[in-house]
Amino acid sequence: MKKAARWIGILLGGLVVLVILALVIIPRFIDIQDYKPRIEKKVAEATGRPFRLGGDMELSLFPWAGVSLSDLHLGNPEGFKERDFLEIQSFEVRVKLIPLIFKDIQVKRFLLTGARVALERRGDGRTSWEGLGRHEGEIGAGERREKEEPSKAGPGKGLPIKALAVGDFTIKDGTILWIDDVKGGRKEISDITLTLKDVSLERPFRLSFSAKMDGQPVSLEGVLGPLGREPGKGDFPLDLAMKALDKLDLRVKGKIVNPAVAPGIDVDLEIAPFSPRELAESLGTKLPLSTADPGALKSVSLKAKLKGGRGEISISEGTLVVDQSRLAFLLRAKEMEKPNIAFDLNLDQIDLDRYLPPNKEKKKGAGKGTEGRNREGKKKKVDYGPLRRLILDGTIYAGKLKVKDIRAEKIKLKIRGRNGVFRLDPLDLNLYGGAMNVVGKFNFQGKSPVSETTLHAEGIKAGAFLKDFIEKDIIEGTLKADLGIRMVGDDPERIKGSLNGKGNLLFKDGAVVGIDLAGMARNVKSAFGLGEQAAEKPKTDFTELTMPFTITDGVVKTSDTRLMGPLLRVLAKGRADLVKETLDFRVEPRFVGTLKGQGDIVDRKGITVPVLVSGTFSRPTFRPDLRGVMEKELKKRLGPAELLEGQGEQQAPLKELEEKAKGFLKGLPFGK
Repeated sequence: MKKAARWIGILLGGLVVLVILALVIIPRFIDIQDYKPRIEKKVAEATGRPFRLGGDMELSLFPWAGVSLSDLHLGNPEGFKERDFLEIQSFEVRVKLIPLIFKDIQVKRFLLTGARVALERRGDGRTSWEGLGRHEGEIGAGERREKEEPSKAGPGKGLPIKALAVGDFTIKDGTILWIDDVKGGRKEISDITLTLKDVSLERPFRLSFSAKMDGQPVSLEGVLGPLGREPGKGDFPLDLAMKALDKLDLRVKGKIVNPAVAPGIDVDLEIAPFSPRELAESLGTKLPLSTADPGALKSVSLKAKLKGGRGEISISEGTLVVDQSRLAFLLRAKEMEKPNIAFDLNLDQIDLDRYLPPNKEKKKGAGKGTEGRNREGKKKKVDYGPLRRLILDGTIYAGKLKVKDIRAEKIKLKIRGRNGVFRLDPLDLNLYGGAMNVVGKFNFQGKSPVSETTLHAEGIKAGAFLKDFIEKDIIEGTLKADLGIRMVGDDPERIKGSLNGKGNLLFKDGAVVGIDLAGMARNVKSAFGLGEQAAEKPKTDFTELTMPFTITDGVVKTSDTRLMGPLLRVLAKGRADLVKETLDFRVEPRFVGTLKGQGDIVDRKGITVPVLVSGTFSRPTFRPDLRGVMEKELKKRLGPAELLEGQGEQQAPLKELEEKAKGFLKGLPFGK
């Protein structure tokens, strides 16, 4: 038995010696250069591209199995600017051969030098990487079925290796060239260097990457791994720091979860403060957005935790700082085909006017309402399909906000949406010394959106608000408002024509600016621009102004608008057409013998001089209602209306009435 075992050991030892001798001797008797034409032909057939090995090839089998080659060229099809799709100056790899039998990969060196890849898109849209390898028609039925059908073995099992050790992995002097003839651009990433040191399954290993993007430096340093006994399964830790153009510092720390089975991430992301403007200048380009304030976007930083997997991602503990504004946020998204989004945003303060595009005068000849229309002048159809699928649940808080010169504080917004119906319930904010509450419903289920909104506001300083909102000084006082409005459509003209609702505006202790109703009543000549203009802007003071109104298909009507002030009462009725932007009101001021104003509802007697308001929103006109004055005065002095209407021979001659009317007019306030 011992003798047999000894002979078996001798045989195995002899076999090992023979294998080693073969691995050492074979490369000395085989000239691998003789195989270059065959290799070039096989690669050309496999890729469908011209392939050439210009330099020498070397082969070794013991103690390290290795191959090295140089001057490799994989060409482009005809019609592209670059001759080669891929160039490699030199390539060398050395691996221990026998351990490969036991799935133990031991790499002494992997060195790739001077690799250059040219990615090109022609003007007709064709790309240089199309057609690499076999075409779809050349794939066999069995291969296609295997490609299309998922494996019945279940999820991936990771990389089929038991051990890994890489001493030196280096790619250096690499270049990636991008040529786009469609958009007319050319970009180049050069001096690419990638180094991995002491790669193994059990220990973390270091990564170092550097390159130049259009001459600007980019680098990535960090630690990866360990890969684990079953690479691709389990967690893959990472801690990476990236620097770009000496302007941007980014760090990612965490792990990639089950990359080969069910890929996911769980990382902390941090971007140190940087200037987007300076970054864009370093790239030789401009910011994609133009801001009204050239000093905006000079400092941006970000911190957040990212966690997610297939079809789901969450961002928590997020902090975004833009200039002087700080936003804390969290976001969760799942069911990406819808998607289903929940968020919570908390902003300390921001001046949005700084970040909006600068104001520009409209170009001459630009038509009114051309937004959203195509060249034929037809309105583009809006696709509300994504909104019908979206599920939304979010809250927003802002301490201070300025937009379009309007200032608001303590803004709280809650929005929910599902199946194309979104509810704003509620929006609360403090505005110009007062508070506002808005509740809204927005329905996108039909062809045109439908919105219903109710608003309650109280204590708002109307003068300051309107000066900032529309840059007009038309009314002063403290505003209380209640209104409910419904509208349809996404076109401004249709929205105005579909407006329906009602409401009431109540102003206290203020003034109507630009109109002196008392002056109109006292002196028509000066009040309507026929006399000398006053040095100060005219106004009508009041203690209370109430404006109940209804809106029907874009036409605002009021029949009982009342102004009450010291020695003056005003009643107004009429309509404003929001579509045609026209006015038609009759304002009747009346002097009274009391200083009481607010809350005075007694119908007091006084001198009445009606004022007609007409014209357009941009150019309103004011004129006395002379006909109304004459009719009223004639009724008082001549008697009943029958005296004016007359029947047959009893009617007074028209000329005599006109003479009497002239006398009556002298007794009116504006006739003195």
